[in-house]
This record gives sequence, C-alpha cells and structure tokens, in this order.
Amino acid sequence: MTAALTLTGLGYETEGRALLTGIALRAEPGQTVGVVGPNGSGKTTLLRCVYGTLRPTAGRALLDGDDLLVLGARERARRVATVPQDSPAEFELTVREVVAMGRSPHKRFWEPDSAADTALVAEALERLAITGLADRAFPSLSGGERQRALVARALVQRPGLLVLDEPTNHLDIRYQMEILGLVREAGATALLALHDLNLAAYYCDRLYVLAGGEVVASGAPGEVLTPSLLAEVYGVAAEVSVHPATGAPTVTYLPGRRPD
Repeated sequence: MTAALTLTGLGYETEGRALLTGIALRAEPGQTVGVVGPNGSGKTTLLRCVYGTLRPTAGRALLDGDDLLVLGARERARRVATVPQDSPAEFELTVREVVAMGRSPHKRFWEPDSAADTALVAEALERLAITGLADRAFPSLSGGERQRALVARALVQRPGLLVLDEPTNHLDIRYQMEILGLVREAGATALLALHDLNLAAYYCDRLYVLAGGEVVASGAPGEVLTPSLLAEVYGVAAEVSVHPATGAPTVTYLPGRRPD
C-alpha cells in the first residue's frame, strides 16, 4: 500500500513565532522524499505536523485526499508510521515486543498476535539485523540498536506513509545505507529528514530544502543541490559533481574556502 501526501500552505506558529510558513510539498505514491536544510530550518517541526504530535496552525496535510488533522489516532496509526528523532527508552519491553507494537493499530485491544503478525515481526528483525537482540530489554540497547528496532517497528506497521526524522542518527555507514535501502524497498511512500546531503541525493527521488521555516528549493536532487544553493542556505563552499558509478550528485565541501 502506498499513499500520496500533499501539504498546502502548511504553517506552524507558537508563542507568536512562525516556525513554518506556507509549506507546499507533494510526495507521490511510492516516492522517497527528503527534507533537508540547516539546523533550525524547520525539518523536525514539519515532520511532527505530518505525523500528528503538532497541530499546524495554517494550511492542510492530506493523505490520499483525506485530511490528516481530522483522522482519529487509530486510523492515522494504520496509515502513517513514524520513526522520530528522539524516542524514550524507559519502557521495559523487549526488542521483539517493541517491534510487535507496529501491529497494534491493526488489531482490537488486547487481541493476541496472529501467526501472520509473528511472521512479520520475525521478518523485520531479520531485515534490520537485530534478531539476536530480540529478547534484550529495549532500554539496554545502544542508540543505533534502538534506531534499528524503531525502523523495524515502522516496517511491521505496513503503512501507506513512512515518516522518519534523521533515521540514520547513531548508525555507522553500513547501517545508514541498509536502512535507507530498506525504506526505498518498503513499498510505502516515505518522507524523511536528513542531514547528510550525499545520502539524501542517492536515496531520495525528490528533495525539499528548508531555510527559516520555508521551502527555498525543491526538485530532483540533481536540480536542487547546486554550489549556489549550498552557499546561500548552508553558508559553505562546495563542488557538486555526478558520481561516475551511481549517477547521483555528489557534494564535496571545500574547507577554508569562502562561498561565492
């Protein structure tokens, strides 16, 4: 199942300060869409407005034409899976139990796991290379291990839309690539915030660049990632070339050189 996400005029204001203004974004069914930008640009606020921990103060967020703001919590959980940037680790559940929570929106309260649920959980544990951690207490895991467990939970949820805020945090490069590869293969539409522009360029179909809570550029990675944009938005000098093996744009930063 995949879904189309459409944001129109989305805004968020708190204490008289606008954190997002007039956000327009479209993720087509099955696309992987990246949100990039410097710290404080509004990436996490935008994702929170999409997955529901913040309520936008302007605009609309539609999933296949349905207003996300009026969907009940259970219906939203069936259709949208989230991996937040920071997740509490104090709940005393095993990794297997945390991953199995992804099936909860699809069942009645206290309904036991079916054989199909158990198989989905086992598959996700294996795909994220955490089968050996299945019986460990979630709080005992490292940051990277917790992140992989939360991605497994999201995949088990089988949503139409995956929303991931810095899903590669705390991970070494091998697991960064594996997780982003799994996101692309999951079959769901994906909206993710990323810091690493080269990972964003390789794994995302489309990028939206935020600065000061506004979209300042959007399009295919090769259209968006230019030396002039990196100078304007990030304040860095960089060269952008096409990688000979992957064909993706590759950003090389130029330390010590002032941006043009």
